[in-house]
Amino acid sequence: MSLEYALINDTSWQSQTNWQTPDTPFMSFAFWQALADTGAIGEQAGWLPIFILVHRFNADAEDAALQPVAVMPVFIKGHHRGEFVFDHSWAEAYARYGLDYYPRLVTSVPYTPITGQRLWLAKGERLNEDIFKTAIAGIDDIAQQVGASSWHGLFVTPNLASIATTSMPTEIDIERAIAAQQSGVESAPIEMPIFERQGCQFLWQNKDLLNSSQPFANFDAFLMTLKAKKRKTIRAERRKVAEQGIICQRKIGDAISDADWKAFYHCYVMTYAVRGQQPYLTIDFFMALAASMSEHIMLAQALDADGEIIASSLFLYDTPVSNSDNDSIDGDVNNDVDNNATLYGRYWGALGEYDSLHFELCYYQGIEFAIEQGLASFDPGTQGEHKLVRGFIPTTTHSLHRIYDPRFVPAIGDFCARDRMHMAQYRKQAHEALPFNADNMPAFDTLH
Repeated sequence: MSLEYALINDTSWQSQTNWQTPDTPFMSFAFWQALADTGAIGEQAGWLPIFILVHRFNADAEDAALQPVAVMPVFIKGHHRGEFVFDHSWAEAYARYGLDYYPRLVTSVPYTPITGQRLWLAKGERLNEDIFKTAIAGIDDIAQQVGASSWHGLFVTPNLASIATTSMPTEIDIERAIAAQQSGVESAPIEMPIFERQGCQFLWQNKDLLNSSQPFANFDAFLMTLKAKKRKTIRAERRKVAEQGIICQRKIGDAISDADWKAFYHCYVMTYAVRGQQPYLTIDFFMALAASMSEHIMLAQALDADGEIIASSLFLYDTPVSNSDNDSIDGDVNNDVDNNATLYGRYWGALGEYDSLHFELCYYQGIEFAIEQGLASFDPGTQGEHKLVRGFIPTTTHSLHRIYDPRFVPAIGDFCARDRMHMAQYRKQAHEALPFNADNMPAFDTLH
C-alpha cells in the first residue's frame, strides 16, 4: 500500500480514525477548535488553514479503502505575525528584486513558540520519512496552487528536523532549476532543499544533579543548586514582592472562576495596550479553553493588600499519557511519561508596575508548581536572557524552510548555515553563564 495525500479545508478528518494524544496541549483538537471558533485562525485573521491528510491507499481492497495515517496543518499567510521565527529579511530581499514574498505557507501552532510535533498521527503510526515526504508533496501542491514563495515549519521536534534534513537534498542544480521554472516544462521534477534554522530558548529542568538527578523536593532545594550570589538575588526578588503587600496564589482547572478569567484577560490586554497594540486572542478564546481543557490549565494571580487582582499569569501543562494511549510521540516511544511532562508559561499581564512581580508570577510560581506536580520541565516561553540567570537552561529550537524560487536558494541556504553556527556559539556562551554551582552544572552536550 502506498501513501497518498488529500487537501482538506475543514476538520472532518478528525472523525476518520483514532488519533494519538499529541505531545503538548497546543496540538490538542480542543485548542485548535478554540482558535477557530473565536476567529484567531481563519481568513480574516490571516491564518487560512489547509489540512494535508496522509493516507494509505489499498487498490486491492474491494472499496479501495483509504486508511488515515497523519495530518499536517498548513496556513496560507500574507504576514509574519504570531510566528516568533523571523524571515523579514527574506521578504525584503524579494522586494528588492521586484518579487512578492507573499503568500507564504506556515506549519506551526499559531501564536505559540512551543516545540512539539507538527503532525497528528493515527494510533499505531510512527513518524517516518515516507509520511513526511508525502506531506511535503501536499505542501508543494498548495504552494503551486496559491503561488507561495516558501514553506516554514516552526518549532518542530528534533526528530522531525532530522527526518527533514536527511530525506531532502541539500543542493540543487540552480541553472537547470531556473531554466525549468522559466520554461514551465521539465523532464524530471526538481526537489527543492529544506533548510534548517536553529534558535535558543531557556528551559527549567526539575532535576537535582546533587541527588542522583531526582526531582527537587521543594523550591529551596532548587535554590541550593545555584551559586550563593544568585540564590541571594532570587530570595531578594521574592521578598520585594511580599514587602509591597502582594500575595500570590495559584488555581488550577475548574477552580478558576469566570471572575478570575475576566481579571486575567484585563491584565493580558494591558500587556498589549502599553505598546499600542491589540491582543491576538479574545476572552472567548480563553473561556473556550476553560470549558474544554481545564485539566491542562494553571492560573497564577497576584493580589494587592485589598485583595484585588493586579496581575495574572496563565500556564498550560501536560497531563500523563500512558503507553496504551500512545504508540509513539512524533516517532519516539514514550516509556516514562513523567520524564516528558512539561509546564508551559504562556500569557501574562499586570495592571501596573511592581518591583520583581514579573519574575515571581511568570517564573518562580511556575517552578514551584512544576516541583509540586512532579513535572519534568518548565518552558516559560520564547526569548529572554534574564531567564538564564534564574536557572533556565539554553536549549535548541528547530525550524524548517523550503524556498521555491531557485534563484534565492543559495543565499538563503548560506544564511541558514551561518545562522546555525552563530546560534551554536550563542548557546555555548549562554551555557557558560548558567548560575549553577559546579556540582549541579548540566553538561553542554546534553542540551542538543
